[in-house]
Amino acid sequence: MLQKFFVILILVFSLNSCSKKDIEYAPKDKVNPYVLYEEGFKFFERGDYFYAEKKFTEAELNFEIVDFAAKSAIMSSYSFYGINFYSQALTNLERYLKKYPTDSNVIYAHYLIAIIHYEQIKDEKKDLQPLLDAKKKITFFLEKYPNTDYAIDLKFKKDLIENQLAAKELFVAKYYISTQKWVPAINRLKVIVNDYQNTIFIEEALHRLVEIYYYLGLMEESKKYAKILGYNYNSSEWFEQSYKVLNKDYKIKKKAKIKEDDNFFEKIIKKIK
Repeated sequence: MLQKFFVILILVFSLNSCSKKDIEYAPKDKVNPYVLYEEGFKFFERGDYFYAEKKFTEAELNFEIVDFAAKSAIMSSYSFYGINFYSQALTNLERYLKKYPTDSNVIYAHYLIAIIHYEQIKDEKKDLQPLLDAKKKITFFLEKYPNTDYAIDLKFKKDLIENQLAAKELFVAKYYISTQKWVPAINRLKVIVNDYQNTIFIEEALHRLVEIYYYLGLMEESKKYAKILGYNYNSSEWFEQSYKVLNKDYKIKKKAKIKEDDNFFEKIIKKIK
């Protein structure tokens, strides 16, 4: 709901309804597109996207002014999105981009395409394709329109997607480790190291490589990944675990438990300030 509120807020501010002055000069011998657009906008404001879409589509077909026709098309696309008709919304947006490539709302159309793909991500363990599709669309947007307000939102979403993809790779790698299939396990872990260095799973991936190479007797490789882990994350628990793999006499120190009190979070906030 918050996502849709954010998107609709941008849309309402970026798209202005047609003026009454324009209505006065609309053609009299066919359906008045300005009236259709205003009817659609009333449905839109009430959240009745099903009927709004129908009115915006009719308005687009009847507008002779390209800018207003394009505006109707983008509003129709959002209306489809508003009722979760994702495939119809995407089809409409792709048509809009081909038909109105110079329209002022092209950037918004690309943003909405990225959002629709992102919202179709469900369970990456069952279907990885929506994750990959969303990442592709978001990456395209960030490369083409990096300095827009939309880019801030999509950058955050891309980080979440990459964490999910890294989690998937680690999940599979651990399965291979449990069945002692070392080569595919190493390959999966290296994907994380090479492609997802900024995710929260990089430290564990490096540690697992240290463990596997040590178990296989490949000491140079094991030390190499231990050095990478130590250089970048020498205060992490995963580095401590890797250090113990290479130094059997080392004893991992138990972390002191933080005594909980009512002012705990207040103290942290004061430190941050």
